[in-house]
Amino acid sequence: MTASRETHLVELVDIEGAPAGTATVNDAHRAPGQLHRAFSVFLRDPSGRLLLQQRAAAKTRFPLRWANTCCGHPLPGETPATAAARRLVEEIGVGDVALTEVGVYSYYAEDPATGRVEYEYDHVLLGDVPANAGLLVDPEEVAEVRWATVEELNAGLREDLRSYAPWLPGVTEQLIRHLALRPHPAPQPADDAPERSGGR
Repeated sequence: MTASRETHLVELVDIEGAPAGTATVNDAHRAPGQLHRAFSVFLRDPSGRLLLQQRAAAKTRFPLRWANTCCGHPLPGETPATAAARRLVEEIGVGDVALTEVGVYSYYAEDPATGRVEYEYDHVLLGDVPANAGLLVDPEEVAEVRWATVEELNAGLREDLRSYAPWLPGVTEQLIRHLALRPHPAPQPADDAPERSGGR
């Protein structure tokens, strides 16, 4: 996250997700943390693969960890879907994606490397993109991207959990529950064209 966004306001919430005030991003993530609204987006291609991002080294929380496609915080009073659509364009370069909320995951996590914390009421969103969707990632936000099936993601979480952001298992579980109720259409052949990604 760039330093300028550390001064942006986030919406504090109670344990049920009801608004409970505001704080800056910086203050909300200082130990012991303040529970606030957030979002986590998964983008899915026609073959059912999910787009993952490796967080940039400059991130103040969990840098260089692999996470879902895009994360962030709505402004106070802003819907998670509206905020997520904006951040998808800013971080990944993908716009005009219809997003569906598939669950909410509340969690607390401490980053031993930076001393910051995540204490979030996290709305999990899913959007479908075409096989040839062009990506134009912001290297200040994203070190690398890759596509993975749900099975590959789960295997990675089992085998090397420390390489992943601490919220990823929980938001992935919310996604899997949704997919069990609403199966994806039959997979289409994946486009093997390389994606443009930001440098490390």
